[in-house]
Amino acid sequence: MSTEPAKPYEPTADEIDLVELFQKLWQQKYLIIACTLAVAVCAAGYAWLATPHYQVQSMLRPAPLKELDELNSTGVYSLTPEEALQRVGAALDSYSSRSQFFRDNQALFEPLKKGDKTLEQAFEDFNAENFTLLQPDPKKTNNLSPYVGLRLEYPDYVDGVTILNGMVEQAIIDERRRVALDLEGVIQNRLNKIERQMAAARASYEAGKEAAIAKLGEDDKLQIAILQDELKALRAELRTRRQNRIAQLDEAIAIAKSLGISKPTNPTSLGDVDIAAGQGNVFRTEVISQQFPLHFMGTEALEAERNILLKRRSDDHTEPKIATIQNKLQMLEHNRQIEMMQSRENEDLFLAKLAEMREEAARLKSIQPNLEQLNLVRIDQPAIKPLNPVKPKKMLIVAIGLVLGGMLGVFVALIRIAFTGNRTRSA
Repeated sequence: MSTEPAKPYEPTADEIDLVELFQKLWQQKYLIIACTLAVAVCAAGYAWLATPHYQVQSMLRPAPLKELDELNSTGVYSLTPEEALQRVGAALDSYSSRSQFFRDNQALFEPLKKGDKTLEQAFEDFNAENFTLLQPDPKKTNNLSPYVGLRLEYPDYVDGVTILNGMVEQAIIDERRRVALDLEGVIQNRLNKIERQMAAARASYEAGKEAAIAKLGEDDKLQIAILQDELKALRAELRTRRQNRIAQLDEAIAIAKSLGISKPTNPTSLGDVDIAAGQGNVFRTEVISQQFPLHFMGTEALEAERNILLKRRSDDHTEPKIATIQNKLQMLEHNRQIEMMQSRENEDLFLAKLAEMREEAARLKSIQPNLEQLNLVRIDQPAIKPLNPVKPKKMLIVAIGLVLGGMLGVFVALIRIAFTGNRTRSA
C-alpha cells in the first residue's frame, strides 16, 4: 500500500484567506489611522463647538400641617398637605401657568427667538421639548413621602435656573390664587344659602303670624256671635217673663176688683173683717206653707206694678248675667294680642332661628385669612446652576468618532484592497 504526501491547502477563488486579508489591512494601516483620526477630530470639533445644554430640576414636597392650619380652621374649606401638593403639581404641568410666566417675563425667552419664528412660537417649541414633570412611580411603594417636581433642559444662552424657579413660583402663586377664589366662592355660597334660609324663615314667620291673627280674629268673632246669641235669647226670655207677669197681674187685678180688695190682705183677715171690728185691737199671727194668691195684694199695688211693667223699655237690669255678657262683648271688641302682633316693628326679634343664622353669617363675613403668605408646598430642592452640561457628552462623542473613524478606515482599506486585487488579476 503506497502513501502519497499531503498537498498543501490552497484556497479556492470564492474563499477568503483571513491571514492574507489581515496582512493586507496591516499594509493599509496608515490609511485606517488617518481615517480614524479624521473622523475623531471632526467628532471632537463638534463636541467642543456644539452648544452646551444644561439640566436643572426643582422638587416640591408636602408642606407642614401647621402651614395650612389657618385655612382649615375657617371651618368652611379644608385642604390636606397631600392635596395641596397635587394641586400645585397640576399647576406645574399646566400650560396656562407656564404661558402666564412667559407673558410676564418675555425678556428671559428672547434668546430663543431665531430665524423667522416669533417669540411665542419659540416658546411653544421650548415648552413642548424641554420641560419634564417629575412624580413618583405609582408602581413603586418605597417612597418615604410624596413629591412632585419639574425638570428643564436648556441651552447655555438661556437662564434656565431663573426660568425654572420662576415657573415653580408662578405655579404656587396661581394655585394660591385659586385656593383664595375657592374659599371666597364657598363663603359666598354659604352666605347666599343663609340669606335664602333667612328669607324663607321670614316668609314662614309672616305666614304663621297672619294665620295666628286670623285664628285669633276668628275665635273672637265666634265668641262674640255666641255671646250675642246668648244675650238675645236672654232678653227674649226676660221679655216673655215680663209679658207673662203682666198677664198674671191683669188676672189678679180682675179678681181683686171682684172681691173688693184694694189694699194688701190675707185670706183670714178677709173673712174676719166684721169680727175684728167688734173686738177692738186684735193681733194675729198666721203661718202657712203656701204662697198667697196674687189678688190679695190689692188692686192698688197690682195696678201700680202693671203700669210700671208696661212702661219698661228694657229688662237688662233685672238679670245680672246680661251685664256679664256685655262686659265680655266689650272685652272682645279689641284683641290686644292681635294689636301687639300687628304693631311689631322688628319682626326678626321673634324668629328663634334667625339669631343663629345671623351669627353664622357674621362668622362667615369675618373669615379673612391671609392667603398671601399661605405655603401650599415645601420647596425641597430649588433649581441651582449646574457645573457640567448634560450634552454634548464630549468623551462619548470622541469615542464614537474613533469607532466610526476606524470602521470607515477599514472600509476604505477593503475597497482599495479589492481594486488592487482586480488590477493584479487583469495584468
